[in-house]
Amino acid sequence: MKTFQSTLVLMALASSSAAFAATDFDTLDVDGNGAISQAEASVDAELMSQFTDLDTDQNGELSKDEFTEA
Repeated sequence: MKTFQSTLVLMALASSSAAFAATDFDTLDVDGNGAISQAEASVDAELMSQFTDLDTDQNGELSKDEFTEA
């Protein structure tokens, strides 16, 4: 039982680390085109809630400069 609990704790830590890693521009820019689309941003709820405000040129994607304003 203790091993099972330890496994669950490790899984929770790993998943939370992955969530924090997703806030990095290069990680979110999955296709590597130098911009984050709304589809790419959708993995981060906080980023999605700010997406429209951050997209200052209103082209539907975030440049690295726009992203760093978050």
